[in-house]
Amino acid sequence: MRRSRAIATGYQLIVGGYLTYRLAVLAANARALKRLTPVPSSNQENLPDGAPTVSILVPARNEAGTLPTTLPPLLAQGATEVLVLDDGSTDETAQVARSCGARVISGEDLPDGWSGKSWACHQLARQASGEILIFTDADVRWNPGALAAVLENQRHQRADLLTLWPRQVNRAGQRLLTPMVDAAMLGHFPVAALDLPLGAAAAANGQVMAFTAAAYHRSGGHERIKHDLLDDIALSREVKQSGGRVRIALGGDAISVTMYDSYAASIEGLAKSTLGLHSGSRLLLAASALWFHAIYTLPWLLPTSPGIALIRIATVTDRAAVNLLTGRRSPADLAEGLLGPLTPLLALPVYWRALRRTVTWRGRSYRQ
Repeated sequence: MRRSRAIATGYQLIVGGYLTYRLAVLAANARALKRLTPVPSSNQENLPDGAPTVSILVPARNEAGTLPTTLPPLLAQGATEVLVLDDGSTDETAQVARSCGARVISGEDLPDGWSGKSWACHQLARQASGEILIFTDADVRWNPGALAAVLENQRHQRADLLTLWPRQVNRAGQRLLTPMVDAAMLGHFPVAALDLPLGAAAAANGQVMAFTAAAYHRSGGHERIKHDLLDDIALSREVKQSGGRVRIALGGDAISVTMYDSYAASIEGLAKSTLGLHSGSRLLLAASALWFHAIYTLPWLLPTSPGIALIRIATVTDRAAVNLLTGRRSPADLAEGLLGPLTPLLALPVYWRALRRTVTWRGRSYRQ
């Protein structure tokens, strides 16, 4: 009996400590992170006087259904140039991009040793002429005045790399797993750690990454991390190690994204980077899956006690707190917290795929 009580007490202390840490990190990040506000202008196609030249670079593979929505507002931002790389698409991506008015580059065949996105971004960087290089995914939505807000934030934070977390726009099955992208970083990584002289203290989001051209080339760019599926964090690390300053901001009202169109697409998309987030260790990945269940699901299967009751409350408020931080504050967004106890079960297919020797993304297979 004493041993059972000791185990129960230890479990509650460990889980409670972890959830308290997450709460502390969320609170610290809520204070530290800047949120973009679109910069008003009588003509959004004109950036403020003295603004640097800007190349917006969009790798696109089979994005014909997305670009008609996201590309026109991006072209209207006032950048010096907007380049779209057609990365071996089998749909009408190139034709759609040209019809919107973008300059389209036909991607070269993927060489051995490169990930698809890094190769596409490398080709874009070779063609870019701007003092600022902004890599953005094809599914990211730039609202009027967003580019001016990015440049102002980058200048204010003196960032060699400013990486953004666009506000997620999710519906139906997209809500089941996709919000965990925000929860994983914002609840674990205190952004103040970016100033630590440690390679591991790096974070970034490949959906929007704004480099000074000098810092990008000094770091070695995408060629330096060409094999890494977790290219954003790897680039952040390289920029830091080459003496650059990395900063993070939230997309706020300026930049948003709808990442995956279904639960199944979320599984495939998240699985490609999950092993990399665990340092390539399958043992660590399996331990993480067990930990995830022990934190969020197990408390609902244990006998009720005051400590367990508090943990249960935390498991259903955790994601709601993340959504509040990112500006997702509708009743449906906040209600996502109720999925907390089920999320580890919903994520099992992600872990299973990530454990495989080969992962597939955008029709390409990568050996892990």
